[in-house]
Amino acid sequence: MNEHLNEVMTLRLTAINYLARNTSAFTFEDPQGNLLPAAEPGSHVGVVLANGLMRQYSLLESSNSLTQRSYVIGVKLDPQSRGGSSYMHQTMRVGDLVTVEAPRNNFPLNEDAAHTVLVAGGIGITPILCMARRLKELGQSPRIYYSCRERVDVAFAEELKTFEHALVHVDAETGRFLNIADIVKREGRNAHFYCCGPGPMLEAFEVACAALPLEQVHVEYFTAKQAAALDGNFVVELRKSGKTLTVPQGKTILSVVREAGVSVSYSCEEGVCGACEVRVLEGEPDHRDAILSEPEKAANKTMIICCSGCKSDRLVLDL
Repeated sequence: MNEHLNEVMTLRLTAINYLARNTSAFTFEDPQGNLLPAAEPGSHVGVVLANGLMRQYSLLESSNSLTQRSYVIGVKLDPQSRGGSSYMHQTMRVGDLVTVEAPRNNFPLNEDAAHTVLVAGGIGITPILCMARRLKELGQSPRIYYSCRERVDVAFAEELKTFEHALVHVDAETGRFLNIADIVKREGRNAHFYCCGPGPMLEAFEVACAALPLEQVHVEYFTAKQAAALDGNFVVELRKSGKTLTVPQGKTILSVVREAGVSVSYSCEEGVCGACEVRVLEGEPDHRDAILSEPEKAANKTMIICCSGCKSDRLVLDL
């Protein structure tokens, strides 16, 4: 387990660089120049904004704890922004101090795979390029498929040309979306497939990879995959705390636990970061997260309490 998993740092925004239309890279460093907790390919950090919002962003660069001096994230200004990307683009300035959570990795790269296929859509290129850079360092040549709506949305166009197998697909120029089913069929059943992008792309990717072994299919969501379970009307026993709580209709387990004064790690509150994963001792969770695999959900050993509910009358959690 990462010893820095729950660490919160105050970092300085040291650079904002243009990547593509409405898309910029934000670089954060320690104000005193100290090294930062290591970040593996696929890692993300939580950024706490001054407007009170918390947002999760993938890291563009990975490094070990002896060389990690900055965190670089890519942020696209969302026309339907709920206050996160709009604040980053319109309000934040170089020199600002920002609260940043240490990296988590729910999208790890298997560096030993014989063949790796990386699929990205839009700002989803952030973790995908990080993985591609690492594989290139290791002397491997991954297949990269990067899709954007228009040419002005393509980030890292020049760097992508340095990879032996990188295809940039522009919807407006081809008149169609990237055909992920064809990619999966072409690349073969022995490949490890990774995808990060908008919801429709991720759904198409999961359908295309449905027949592959689960351990070869890797996907990362940054928005809720399902609506939170708010049916309520069940009891949660917190074994360590000695508390028994009733979860009413309209509330999540996380909100009830916090209102009871029990300390619990949390971040996104959408089931996409994994911060509030808790061990299940008894009961049957109603899993609504985008973190746990289907076998993990079926095992009911852990659950993400910010969004998941209960199918039984009672849950016993290791809290």
